[in-house]
Amino acid sequence: MNKAEVLKEIIEQRRSIFPKDYTDAEISQEIIDEILHSATLAPNHKRTKPWRFKIFKGEEKAKLASEMQAIYKATQPEQLFLEKKYNDIGFKINKANVIVSIVVNFSGMVPEWEEIAATSMAVQNMYLSCTANNVGCYWSSPKIVDYLKESLTIEENQKCLGLFYMGEV
Repeated sequence: MNKAEVLKEIIEQRRSIFPKDYTDAEISQEIIDEILHSATLAPNHKRTKPWRFKIFKGEEKAKLASEMQAIYKATQPEQLFLEKKYNDIGFKINKANVIVSIVVNFSGMVPEWEEIAATSMAVQNMYLSCTANNVGCYWSSPKIVDYLKESLTIEENQKCLGLFYMGEV
């Protein structure tokens, strides 16, 4: 198969695969590094490299799950609070082997939409690298990520665009 055919096949196979379908197998650090490296190869105007990623594994991932559950509980009016949604937040995070926060850093050198687009292209590269390595993944952007400023150490010129879940399938 030539390169164009291989690329076409990877693009056609790219899917969002959710944590409920992940196994308990661990993704090797080598593959995680490859996935994140592919993200940094995304095109970006004036070489601003606006993406910022933070990896959550093990205990940090468990803390993230607890924090997001607490945020959900604290921000939902009592009549709208759903125990199932609360439990699902913890399940998804704990079932994933790795979570990567997706943050865009606005440089002020180019329009904000260009840096959001560049960060989105970085995530697409992650999706394609996951597909090529048989790693399940999906990008989630729940409203509660807006409250993760401290744990993600988000600065004034940054915005969290969501979380990227990964797991072996």
